Amino acid sequence: MKSFQKVAALLVLALVASFAVQAQVKYPTKPIQVIVPAGPGGDTDLNCRIMAKYLEKELGQPVIIVNVNGAGGSLGSRKVKDSAPDGYTALFFHPSMFLNKLMGLVDYSFVDFENAGIAVMDNTNIFVVNATSPYKNLNDYISAAKAKPGKVRFATETGGFTHLQILAFQDATGADLNVVDVGSAAQKIVALLGKQVDAIGISYGIIKDYVASGKFRVIGVMSDVRNPMIPTIPTFKEQGVNMSFPKFFYYLFPKGTPQDIVGRFSDAIAKVAANPDAQAELNKFMVSAEYMTPAVANKYMLEQETTYFKYQNLMMNAKIEKEEVKK
Repeated sequence: MKSFQKVAALLVLALVASFAVQAQVKYPTKPIQVIVPAGPGGDTDLNCRIMAKYLEKELGQPVIIVNVNGAGGSLGSRKVKDSAPDGYTALFFHPSMFLNKLMGLVDYSFVDFENAGIAVMDNTNIFVVNATSPYKNLNDYISAAKAKPGKVRFATETGGFTHLQILAFQDATGADLNVVDVGSAAQKIVALLGKQVDAIGISYGIIKDYVASGKFRVIGVMSDVRNPMIPTIPTFKEQGVNMSFPKFFYYLFPKGTPQDIVGRFSDAIAKVAANPDAQAELNKFMVSAEYMTPAVANKYMLEQETTYFKYQNLMMNAKIEKEEVKK
């Protein structure tokens, strides 16, 4: 009798395991929508589209990118948070989510989602000026800002990644800049091309063609050491400004999404990150495929969020004017 019970128990366990595998294999059975909380043409959009092309091959279903811009990315993240936890709506975002919470734009953070892992790392966050600008380096820019308080202009997006950068920059240097909100990365580029602003913060990969054509000049990169992909650009630290802001891109699902679904998607991210073709395509834009598991990503993001919250008073007290970009 005991032998029969043991065999029966093993059969039940085998059936449960079989059903679990089948449930995992069944996902996905239809297109997956990935929300990018930024406009088209920026680094978030670009990185997500490159990843999507390879994720489709791993998942066997279309990965549809939907741009939901506005309010520093909080409109897009909220849309995902409020979506059904069925694995068919995901968020592709970066550290701006920390800033959204820090500024009170949202009352949630990444821990209120299911983390599928970090996919892309960007250590090419730069300050760039128009090539006709008199500013050859950070010290030129800082000196001008101190000589003409509130006159030298810097473009950002309220609640966005560059918002934190410029406030930290002013705090570290004592520069008094005229910080204006012009909107997305694409709008910042237009503003700089039109000389409506003196400098912008952005990822190098988006404006590399403008640098190559002689329209833009990079005056510093916010990384601990020089990036080997852009070795001629000095770091902020080399120029006496103790700042470093890595930008990482991750996938989140609504809270309650089954773990086998999150795991299936995360496994696909890992395979894409290990794909030489995907790596090469991302490298063209000076970013790298660097996969972190959900557990490792959660730990890393918590550490980063803690660092960001050191700037809470700066963010809350900042006054930034909204300005329409003239095309």
